[in-house]
Amino acid sequence: MSTLSKRLKEARLRAGLSQEQLGLQIGLEPASASTRMNRYELGKRGPDLELVERIAEALGLPAAYFYAVRDEEAELLREFNALSTKGKKRVFDVIAEARTLR
Repeated sequence: MSTLSKRLKEARLRAGLSQEQLGLQIGLEPASASTRMNRYELGKRGPDLELVERIAEALGLPAAYFYAVRDEEAELLREFNALSTKGKKRVFDVIAEARTLR
């Protein structure tokens, strides 16, 4: 299973959607929505970047989440994306401060 396939399935399940529901939300044809999503999750086919971006938007995630190889990176992207603008600024402030401690 590819990284994208794994992340796609995890995110869809976390959102509580069926393959068909997600496929329909991102604009796939009703007759093929479930089948196409199943193939993406199994790694038999790969969605193009535009489709990954639509999936990410529907699931409230950054597209980069689906390509993060390490689980920690994926989790960081997911959590960072959920922060408010103020929260994101705070994260950047902490990173900047940590760099000065090297």
